[in-house]
Amino acid sequence: MGTPAFAVTVLDRIIGAGHEVVGVVTTPDKPAGRGQHLKFSDVKQYAVEHQLALYQPEKLKDPTFVEAMQQLKADAFVVVAFRMLPACIYNIPPMGTFNVHASLLPQYRGAAPIQWAIMNGETETGVTTFLLDEHTDTGAIIGQSSVAINPEETAGTLHDKLMEAGANLAVETLHKMETHSLEPKSQIVNEPIKTAPKIFKEDMHIHWNETAEHIANKIRGLSPYPGAFTFLTEKKDGKKVQLKIFECSLTDLKSADNPGSFLLFEQKYLKVATKTYDILLKIIQVEGKKMMKTSDFISGFRFENYTNIFI
Repeated sequence: MGTPAFAVTVLDRIIGAGHEVVGVVTTPDKPAGRGQHLKFSDVKQYAVEHQLALYQPEKLKDPTFVEAMQQLKADAFVVVAFRMLPACIYNIPPMGTFNVHASLLPQYRGAAPIQWAIMNGETETGVTTFLLDEHTDTGAIIGQSSVAINPEETAGTLHDKLMEAGANLAVETLHKMETHSLEPKSQIVNEPIKTAPKIFKEDMHIHWNETAEHIANKIRGLSPYPGAFTFLTEKKDGKKVQLKIFECSLTDLKSADNPGSFLLFEQKYLKVATKTYDILLKIIQVEGKKMMKTSDFISGFRFENYTNIFI
């Protein structure tokens, strides 16, 4: 049961390990793009290509769907980046239902563990398999695998590392189920819990009066999606133009200007003042344009039409 590419890798690894997948559950098709054409989830695309039995319920408690899941006679259900399951579903398989979560639980429970781990400046995260219960990400832990977060790590690169680790851990978990060697352990909370709620627009907005390190972590944690942003202001009418930032680097230059003030640096970067040190912007995207190197932006941008401070 899953939706995005992360779940596809797990599904593919399970099949590659020789397990029989008797059914795949994913979200209903949704209109997308300007033409509002129906878009398949990554999991559906894989299931169709590999001729796997596919289910796309609108409501998980629908009696028809519940009966269909019972008729599969599956030994276990595997959940990866899907919706929260009701008890009438996760209690069906005799060996249980487990979830592959992209954090070292109990830390970073929630919808966006990859982004928040980087945004909070963590140097380590990982993946966890756990048995589902009635709450979000609180079930008994089956297994865990740690993954380092490098200083230049983005949500995109960390996603791919955790995707591989999660696929391997899912296969290990199924092996434990198959050999009846599961030893689930209740989640023990010995320290304050850092949560990973859904990312909202305000979480993406850069506040330049914060430290350079905090801002750089936000940019990395939201790259390549959904993207941290700031605003340029037109001098003529005060209109705000959104600028997304996907890559930056820290400097050892103490910021002397007001936070958000920017200057050209070596004709390649924009140097921006923060509460502490200047940072260099390397890859950006102006509203309505494609992502580009800052050097390309500089060569075609009319700075005289805008104030020299981001807000």
